[in-house]
Amino acid sequence: MRSARLLASIVVAGSLLLAGCGGDDKGGGKDEPEAQGSSSPEAPDTWPLTGLQVPKGQQAEQEHPVMVLKMDNTPSSAPQVGLGKADLVVEELVEGGVTRLAAFYYSTIPGEVGPVRSMRASDIGIVAPVDAAMVTSGAAPVTIARIKDAGIDFFAEGAKGFYREGGRSAPYNLFTDMKKTATLVKQDAARPDDYLPWGKAADLPKGQPATRIAASFSGGHTTNWVFRDKGYVNENSYAAEGDEFPADTVLVLRVKVGDAGYRDPAGNPVPETKFEGKGAALLFHQGRLVRGTWSKKSLEAPLELSTKAGELVVPAGRTFIELVPEGNGGDVSFE
Repeated sequence: MRSARLLASIVVAGSLLLAGCGGDDKGGGKDEPEAQGSSSPEAPDTWPLTGLQVPKGQQAEQEHPVMVLKMDNTPSSAPQVGLGKADLVVEELVEGGVTRLAAFYYSTIPGEVGPVRSMRASDIGIVAPVDAAMVTSGAAPVTIARIKDAGIDFFAEGAKGFYREGGRSAPYNLFTDMKKTATLVKQDAARPDDYLPWGKAADLPKGQPATRIAASFSGGHTTNWVFRDKGYVNENSYAAEGDEFPADTVLVLRVKVGDAGYRDPAGNPVPETKFEGKGAALLFHQGRLVRGTWSKKSLEAPLELSTKAGELVVPAGRTFIELVPEGNGGDVSFE
């Protein structure tokens, strides 16, 4: 995005220069108005994970990358802590028909966050587009090898900030102080790329009314949303009271799911979400549904959205992305 602004500035500057040098072959008379100097203010900084404007006095370039924490999403995780501070959340299928959350943090790095759980190969396509670093309890050896081959940094138990919380049973008692963990990443301050094609609600097609959503990942897990008070409320969230993720938009992407090639300790086959290629997209915003298509040219490529009429944008705000399987018990319903 910064390169796009730079290119735009060069084009504008070149146009002004040509306008100043060009002229009438007969020369200009004194009665002609003099060229007035003009300058357009640079577009305001926006956060890459929400598209919202950066508050005055702050900047979008941070000394830490996007931090993505893998969070348990079963009744055993209750209460989840820190979800309300996330910029963006992705829900993905894991073994046993349950789901796990990838909570993205950038504009605000919270303190206590958890419970922290393990990575999956599915996470490569989820975090790679913004060069995120992952916060995790670990992963199977085959998954760790693939995460490393993808060039993704990750931090697990034993790293700075991690601790076990008393009063909870393992493995649901692993937490981290994200402020401490984020200091482990050394990088030059740079703004990540936009995670979604941000725009305005006014840019959306009219769509159709849809105030209730049921995103089913399997026969055993469905995430239910209702549009209320200008936002979407997760009716079966495990978040601590007052710490729920405040979704302005729910973006459902239908994805192919394959076999990761190994089983978990309980003997369940581990699914792998194929977050590349293309599929159906359902964008829910302000109580309405807009249908479209999503595409990703590779795991590392940015997510693109479109309708038959052209590009589809996501209104700036907090977005919850549901990666719902195309088959294997996956389904989306609304009313």
